[in-house]
Amino acid sequence: MNGRAPTWRPRLPPTAVLRHDHVRGGHVLLVPERVVVLRGSARAVLDLCDGTRTVEEIITRLGREHGTPEDALRDDVVAFLTRLRTEGGLR
Repeated sequence: MNGRAPTWRPRLPPTAVLRHDHVRGGHVLLVPERVVVLRGSARAVLDLCDGTRTVEEIITRLGREHGTPEDALRDDVVAFLTRLRTEGGLR
């Protein structure tokens, strides 16, 4: 992936819902016919997916907020977002 995140501006589709699931004790992403259990910082990543920020801008903001180098975040964030997009959880 040449070291750079895509310039795509991810956003949740209108049919997706982010919420706290009291039964699971964590956050979930509800998409038609699927529940994605969010672990770690996944909710923080999705909260930034509003269609206005590029993936690179999301990585920069997360790095700043969590005091983590962007290079340490990039591969995981890109893989997570790409997988959700493939599964229909992001546009």
